[in-house]
Amino acid sequence: MAPRGRRIGAYVVAVVGLAGVVGCGARTAPALPSVLRHPEFVLPAVPDDLRGLAGVERLDPAWRYLQNGDLTSAEREYSGALSRSPALYPALTGAGLVALARRDHTRAISRFDAVVRTAPRYVPGLVGRGQALLAAGREDEALVAFEAALAVDGTLSDVGSRVNVLRLRSLQDTVTAARAALAAGRVDEARGGYERAIAASPESAFLYRELGAIERRAGLVDAALAHLLRATALDGGDRESQLELGEILELREDFEGAVAAYRRAADIEPGGEVERRIASAAERAREARLPAEFRAIATSPNLTRGGLAALIGVRLLPTLPAAERQVVTTDTSGHWAAPWIAQVSAAGLVEAFENHTFQPDAPMRRADLATVVRQVLLTMAPTRADLRTRLGERPVVADMASGHLSYPAVAAAVATGVMRLGVDGRFDPNRFVTGVEGIEAVDRLRTLAGSAR
Repeated sequence: MAPRGRRIGAYVVAVVGLAGVVGCGARTAPALPSVLRHPEFVLPAVPDDLRGLAGVERLDPAWRYLQNGDLTSAEREYSGALSRSPALYPALTGAGLVALARRDHTRAISRFDAVVRTAPRYVPGLVGRGQALLAAGREDEALVAFEAALAVDGTLSDVGSRVNVLRLRSLQDTVTAARAALAAGRVDEARGGYERAIAASPESAFLYRELGAIERRAGLVDAALAHLLRATALDGGDRESQLELGEILELREDFEGAVAAYRRAADIEPGGEVERRIASAAERAREARLPAEFRAIATSPNLTRGGLAALIGVRLLPTLPAAERQVVTTDTSGHWAAPWIAQVSAAGLVEAFENHTFQPDAPMRRADLATVVRQVLLTMAPTRADLRTRLGERPVVADMASGHLSYPAVAAAVATGVMRLGVDGRFDPNRFVTGVEGIEAVDRLRTLAGSAR
C-alpha cells in the first residue's frame, strides 16, 4: 500500500508477499489501517540477501503494529527479530522508527546511525535517520541524510521536496549569518559564509553580487570582478549587479567596460545617478586615451601651465563660447599639450607672454591659477547675472591687500567658491599649485558652467 501517494520504490514489500512467513508473533497483528498512523515512514523492506535470516517473519507484523499505533507490540516484534538475527538491519531500522514515533530522538538517531554504518545505501535507514535528525533540530545533518537517500533512489518525491525546503532554509540561514558577520566587521567570516552559500546554490546571482561587494570592500578587486561577472551572466536584469560591476571596472581603469555596465543598468531602470555615472566613466574613458602626461596631472606636486591648458581644453572648454582669435607661440611645437595650449590661448584664458612664449613647463602659483579662473568666469558672466553679482564681491583675504595686483583675480576665485582660503583666511598667492588643486578648480568651473543649463 502506498500511503498518501508516497513513492517508496523497491523498498515497499507487499503485505501479501510476507503473509507466508508471518505467524511467529505472540498474537496476530492487525491489518494495515486505511489511514496509516505514520505515513511519513518508509517501510524497512528486506533485501534479497537477508530473506533467509531467522526473524524475518516478524517484520511484517511489526510494521502493522507500528502503523496501527501499537508501539509496544511493534518494538517487541522488531526486538525479537534482532535477537534471532543481529545482522537483520531492517529490524533495527524498524526499532529506530518506533523510537522516532515515541519522540525519543536520541535513541532513534543511535539506531539509524548503526543501520547506516552497516548498510550505507539502505534507503529506509537513510530516510529514517534524516527524519530523526530533523526532529532533533539538526537540520544540516538531516539534509545530508536525505540527499544520500535521494542519491540512491531519485524517485522519492517526498524526500526530494523535503531536501528542497531544507536547502533553501540552510541557504537563508547561511546568508543571514554572513550578513551579520559583515555588519560586525568580520569580513573573512562573511566571505566564507557566502562561499558556502554559493556551493549550495551555484545559480543564485545575488550571492555572487553580495560576495563581490564584500571582496571589493576587502580590496580583492580581481575576485570581486570574477564574481560580479558571474552574477551578471546569471541574471543580466539585476540592476545592482550591473552597477557594482561598473564600479569594479572603474577601479580597474576599464572605463569603457564600466560605461557599458552602467548603460545596461540604465536600460533596466534609468535615473539621474546612473546617468551621472555614465557621463563620468565616459569622460574617464576619453581621458584614458589621452597622453600619459595628462593622466599624471592628478599625482603631480606641481601643476604646469601646459597641464592647466590641457585640463581646461579637455574638461572645460567644450562648455564655453567658442574663440576665433589666433595666437602664435614659439615654444609649444612638439609639446604634449600643444593642441590645448593653442585652444586656451585663442580663448584668452591662459595668455602667452609678450615675447610669444607660453612656457608650458613652468609651474603655476595660486595667484596665477586665480588669474585664469577669473578669465574663465568673465567669459561666463555676460549671460549669468548670478556670477556678475558674485564677481562684484570683495572678500577679505588675510595675506593680500585690496590694492594688490592679483587681488581682483583672487577675489573672483574666492567669491565664486572656485578656490578657497585657508583656515586662517590666507590665500598664499605664491604657493605652487598641485595637480589635484588644479583639477578641483577646473571641475568647479565646469560645475558653474553647467549650472546655467
